[in-house]
Amino acid sequence: MTTTHENAAFPTQTTALHRAAEEAGHAPSILNTQPWRWHIHDDALDLYADTTRQLGATDPQGRLLTLSCGAALHHARVTLAANGFEPVTDRLPDPDHPALLARIRAGRPQPAGPDDASAYRAIRRRHSDRRRFSSTRAVNAGELAVLRAAAEAEHARLYRMTPDDIEFLAHATQRARVIGAKDERRVVEQYAWTHREPGSADGVPGDTVPAAAARPVPVRDFDLGGEATLDPGSEDDRNTEYLIIVTDHDRRADWLAAGEATSAVWLAATAQGLAASPMSSAVEIPGARALLAGLVDPAGHPQLVLRAGIGPEPAPLPPSPRRPSRDVIDTGEPPGR
Repeated sequence: MTTTHENAAFPTQTTALHRAAEEAGHAPSILNTQPWRWHIHDDALDLYADTTRQLGATDPQGRLLTLSCGAALHHARVTLAANGFEPVTDRLPDPDHPALLARIRAGRPQPAGPDDASAYRAIRRRHSDRRRFSSTRAVNAGELAVLRAAAEAEHARLYRMTPDDIEFLAHATQRARVIGAKDERRVVEQYAWTHREPGSADGVPGDTVPAAAARPVPVRDFDLGGEATLDPGSEDDRNTEYLIIVTDHDRRADWLAAGEATSAVWLAATAQGLAASPMSSAVEIPGARALLAGLVDPAGHPQLVLRAGIGPEPAPLPPSPRRPSRDVIDTGEPPGR
């Protein structure tokens, strides 16, 4: 495998594609597994699912792996657009190679629009904020409209949960927690990704996880105990919005689109000064996902729950670890060929 690095000898399009792959490394992923590989060849950037990073017990179908890769795909598209190229994207381009999820080409040069620039600036500022959100300031209608539009632009919908729905969500997440705790394979798998070696470039470190605190809807129990050292804040999550990423169908293409929508919504939230974090545990257990499907109107397939709100002060959060570009970007033989 030959690793590529940006340098002045490369054509402008190749340099832009490399930058897109680098920025995509900041995308959110299930348990921060970062399950993607990028291959640069000719004038194209190929996105592959890294199935060695699939959570076999938690995500046996690869739904959340594909969704995570979709978020990285959107990050790459945003970066390419912000750097002056139309991102021409072909999704699931080769049925004979299912790990190849997308191919991006740098299309015609075009000035970056304000939305592209805003989303691009949000990439490095976006974090999973699992602390309790403000009890005094709610997300307003204008902000929610921007988030809905971001999801719809990626061929998904954003369903805002009602107060009655939130009671069901609390039940679904608690049910998922109980079921998950009884599955030894899931417990071992989660432990492996939340107890990484010091200096690891992936996984969920304890300083990004709040200590246990009362909430209307429980967040994932990472089983970190005293290792969860982040202050949960003095707020109470009372004004937190719970938003479901919904697709009309439930195929691999829809999982990929849901990931792109997740990235689009999250970057739009960040650009507006909102905090957010995913609640993937609510869709990992089939029964919990079915319960959420019964709430969505019009009917659809819930792919992920995002919680959004006004983050507590002080705002800065410890950064999540990221894999170096040399581990995920190459110009040698395509992965899996």
